[in-house]
Amino acid sequence: MIERLEAIEKRYLYLQDELMKPEVFSDIKKATELNKEQATLKEAYTAYQEYKKILTSMENDKEMMKDPELGEFAREEYNSLSLEKEQMEANFEILLLPKDPNDGKDVIVEIRGAAGGDEANIFAGDLYRMYCYYAESQGWKVEEINTEEGAAGGYAQVEFRIKGDNVYSKLKYESGSHRVQRVPTTESNGRIQTSTATVLVMPEVEDIDIDIKDSDLRIDVFCASGHGGQGVNTTPSAVRITHLPTNTVVTCQNQRSQQQNKAEAMQVLKARLYEQELERQEQEVGSERRSKIGTGDRAEKIRTYNYPQNRVTDHRIGFSTMQLAKVMDGDLNDIIEALITEDQNRKLRGE
Repeated sequence: MIERLEAIEKRYLYLQDELMKPEVFSDIKKATELNKEQATLKEAYTAYQEYKKILTSMENDKEMMKDPELGEFAREEYNSLSLEKEQMEANFEILLLPKDPNDGKDVIVEIRGAAGGDEANIFAGDLYRMYCYYAESQGWKVEEINTEEGAAGGYAQVEFRIKGDNVYSKLKYESGSHRVQRVPTTESNGRIQTSTATVLVMPEVEDIDIDIKDSDLRIDVFCASGHGGQGVNTTPSAVRITHLPTNTVVTCQNQRSQQQNKAEAMQVLKARLYEQELERQEQEVGSERRSKIGTGDRAEKIRTYNYPQNRVTDHRIGFSTMQLAKVMDGDLNDIIEALITEDQNRKLRGE
């Protein structure tokens, strides 16, 4: 453990020196890469510095114990520091767990109304609002990419980007099928209905992560449409990109120009292809995806939002909270922390 912490310290200080060099400072791409790497090491580096201070203080206390006047005080402090040292060593086990290389990335989220007709689309809109409020509480920024509104409200599909610090590390557990149980506003007989919406969270992909050939793309342009499909733009600014080898289709019509919509659509396409590649690799090496908190598959039912009982349940870890209203207003901290903790515990157990 100490060897690994020393290696982290050495790398952190090396990156610090590199970032001070004028040639690196002036290279925005290089500086960004080094800053991101250093950020991933900062918590372990800082904790190790504190750990070394504790070891030094304990050594000093050992010497002070020989002093007849200060010995009792030194012994008490030594015992207190010894407990703190044990706690830090336990924490190091978590800090040194293998990091997901995507944890520091921004994300592209896609939410779709699934089973349940109009109510499913309304629920998709509720989930979008929930994630927007959560992002705001974290100091993150939300950028809408593409929307297809539902006839009775909400969204048949909405795609958006969330930018900020370590967004993927917290939202990566949200992919899957979300189920709602409530009396829909469209239900005249007051019966409880079960509907679903699917969520897909993808790490945003930089150019260095995946290469897409122009010859593999079919790009169509058309006039952007509004609610109910009516035309809202007389110029063909909306863009649909089809990746021919995988038949992956991405549409973007929310930006003002064709060029902006094309750029946004390419970002979404890259994220989708990257996610497909990750899944392919994990299936090849065995059960890595199955051993995670859920599979990340769109079809997997991960959470139920039960309005009559004011309860939210995450089925993957058996976690429930009776604070549904707060959750829908973006207070996802308890659920996400429970998921992160369970993920860490499984890794510590070697699962």
